[in-house]
Amino acid sequence: MKKNKSLKVSIVMGSQSDYKTMQLAEKTLKKIGVSFETKIISAHRTPKRMYEFASSAHKNNIGVIIAGAGGSAHLPGMIAALTSLPVLGVPIESKKLKGLDSLLSIAQMPKGIPVGALAIGEDGAINAALLAASIIANTNPVVKKNLNNFRLSQTKAVKKKPE
Repeated sequence: MKKNKSLKVSIVMGSQSDYKTMQLAEKTLKKIGVSFETKIISAHRTPKRMYEFASSAHKNNIGVIIAGAGGSAHLPGMIAALTSLPVLGVPIESKKLKGLDSLLSIAQMPKGIPVGALAIGEDGAINAALLAASIIANTNPVVKKNLNNFRLSQTKAVKKKPE
């Protein structure tokens, strides 16, 4: 990856209802000082939008894509099929199968088109943002410093003894 301080993360999700989970990725990226954009793109309902987004992402200074999807969760895999950028999939917790269907759809990508699968729901959204920040930090020293400070503050927040 070439050095480019302006690379940003793109957070995409299949529907408005996914935003409740995916806004945690936004909040985490803000804490670390990573630039991002957020969009609703449905693999099923807006396939043309998805194609245009994924095929032009590298031209738009995107360094990592975080894709949240529920149900059959095709969005992360379809985007990964259209770009060589890292795609991190966040399975959205569903009412029917509690997100297990989404997790399996994201994690069981056939060889040749990788998608990084994160935990179901809120933990996955936060960890996707942290992983995206780690990727961006490879070429951005400010993000690297902020990420290291974030981790250090987590370490310091752990008490040595219970109160």
